[in-house]
Amino acid sequence: MIPSLIDHTILKPVATHTDVLRLCAEAREYGFFSVCINPYWVGLAVNELSGSSVKVCTVAGFPLGATTPHIKNAEADEALRHGATEIDMVINVGALRQGDTATVLEEIAQLAHTCHRSNALLKVIIETALLTDDQKRVACELSVRAGADFVKTSTGFAAHGATAEDVALMRSIVGPNIGVKASGGIRTLADLRRMVAAGANRIGASSGVDIMRELAAGL
Repeated sequence: MIPSLIDHTILKPVATHTDVLRLCAEAREYGFFSVCINPYWVGLAVNELSGSSVKVCTVAGFPLGATTPHIKNAEADEALRHGATEIDMVINVGALRQGDTATVLEEIAQLAHTCHRSNALLKVIIETALLTDDQKRVACELSVRAGADFVKTSTGFAAHGATAEDVALMRSIVGPNIGVKASGGIRTLADLRRMVAAGANRIGASSGVDIMRELAAGL
């Protein structure tokens, strides 16, 4: 079912209380898997979605990934205490690019432990637009080693978002037991289907309603 693939997303800094309420109402209406919002809105979303099957996802170290492991972990811990059930963290891209894999492994492992202690999932945003294919491989391998539940392509704040080629590469590295989330620039039903065909089993999109309207119209 296509709705159950979608994390209905609003991560713009200008998002308001009204925007988040609308996002939650749309997620309920269409049966999306989750809403993905900035940490400030977690409590509101948890309250709005109470009694529904829609999960609440938020972000840590977003969008640059350049905070310390301790701060990312504290963000995740607070969000989980307020009711979030999924955390999408951004790796330290600069550390990865310079070969400091120990830092990247440590931060992912810390957040994975924190999430799993609360029966929550951790998705690791590797920001594919900023990495070579070799660096993408390393990021995915570290995510698996550290116990992450998903790897994710993008924040949506870099030069470009998900590509089918990156999704296929990520799936080939993590294998069948780790999720792959495609996010960034997925605006149409055709985009979604292309990512799923490449190996994604979760889609982050702010255009979920438009995608569902395309589906209903038989496009």
